[in-house]
Amino acid sequence: MNATQISQDIVLEPADNSRLANLCGQFDEHLRQIERRLNVEIASRGNRFRITGNAGAARIGSSVLRSLFRMTDSERLDPERVHVCLQESVMNDNQARKEDSGEPVGAADDEDYAIQTRKKLVRARGNNQKSYLKSIRDHDLAFGIGPAGTGKTYLAVASAIDALENEHVRRIVLVRPAVEAGERLGFLPGDMSQKVDPYLRPMYDALFDMLGPDQVARLIEKNIIEVAPLAFMRGRSLNDSFVILDEAQNTSVAQMKMFLTRIGFGSRSVVTGDVTQIDLPSGQQSGLKNAIDILSDVEGVAFTYFTPGDVVRHQLVQRIVEAYEADSSTRG
Repeated sequence: MNATQISQDIVLEPADNSRLANLCGQFDEHLRQIERRLNVEIASRGNRFRITGNAGAARIGSSVLRSLFRMTDSERLDPERVHVCLQESVMNDNQARKEDSGEPVGAADDEDYAIQTRKKLVRARGNNQKSYLKSIRDHDLAFGIGPAGTGKTYLAVASAIDALENEHVRRIVLVRPAVEAGERLGFLPGDMSQKVDPYLRPMYDALFDMLGPDQVARLIEKNIIEVAPLAFMRGRSLNDSFVILDEAQNTSVAQMKMFLTRIGFGSRSVVTGDVTQIDLPSGQQSGLKNAIDILSDVEGVAFTYFTPGDVVRHQLVQRIVEAYEADSSTRG
């Protein structure tokens, strides 16, 4: 701690010992987690807390404690929940400072960007995620581009489920390129579904999380949800569908054009990808990179760019992404 540190005192009401224990965690693990993330010190006595650190960190720490304490009224906190709350508070603080400085911040209205699925409530966290959800709602074609852990695919799947359940579309089509397989699919054991399932697993995981495995299985059986490799899209025209192309950085230029021209009447499409994680053969241009260049000024197409600051997975993921970005910048 340096000489510019301040101390901020807060009192959390009601003084409920059970809720306070939930807030602090076993052996105060939640408080220690907040301290490490914000580089602050937290002292507590009963329902009184003192946060010591630089002004910005102390302000965020106070906000995090108040938010987490409100949650203790209805849920059991764990390190993952604390991390997400920390991340959201840091994002909101960054947004507030941009607004104060007059910088453009994108979607800044008071709309509640939340989607209620069968199993859980999915909320946009931070300004970029809100802008992304708004783009998906307002455009027939939306791109979400950025590093792993920023919620690109998860929010797209939640939006697709929301559109289906509100009868805006009749089916959901989730697509991924199976780059690693290529012509080697024939050498893998099992039928075609078993061969391609490993490449589509992240899509299934998001569906299971929001609808549950049994409901997903029923919808797939009725062909209301289709999960397919990109190669299966050739020659099709998809009407009244919500179509998501995931891992789009691994499409060729021809594949991307093929996919985008599948968009049918009454359909909505979302394309997600990370241009720093391209697995195509050396020298082959990414269809996602090409689409960014070609479509950036096309009316009806929206782009949302995520940064390492939007990562909502384990805090180590954010530090890893930032380290790789810094290394790339150093090497030019």
